[in-house]
Amino acid sequence: MNEIKNALFLIFKGIELLHRKYPNRKFTIDGRLVGDIGEILAAENYDIELDLKSQPRHDGTMIDGKRVQIKATFKDKLTIKEIPDYYLGLKINKDGTFEEIYNGPAKKIIEKFSERSGFGNKLINFRIQF
Repeated sequence: MNEIKNALFLIFKGIELLHRKYPNRKFTIDGRLVGDIGEILAAENYDIELDLKSQPRHDGTMIDGKRVQIKATFKDKLTIKEIPDYYLGLKINKDGTFEEIYNGPAKKIIEKFSERSGFGNKLINFRIQF
């Protein structure tokens, strides 16, 4: 039981530190933590201005004016629901580094996965080997 208490303390301490530094993101452990971390990594590494509040279709604006949806994962799948103009997919590593999985127009994702059941209407997963 002590290990769980200690681990949860560290997790929530980390969330508190993130929220203090980036108050426009919620970093909720039960749903938005990974996505919010991905948005911050994207903003800091790709010169993206994040929307003040998370939006369903786009998360921010690139320096050239393109609206972008940012998706992040620690696993081997990314997700898409709303069809954005531009899509940036990142795989985050435990040490805070990340790999760019996809960075381009969403139309290529649409071409590859549009025949999947529910595409554009519900959240679908796709393997990061694009």
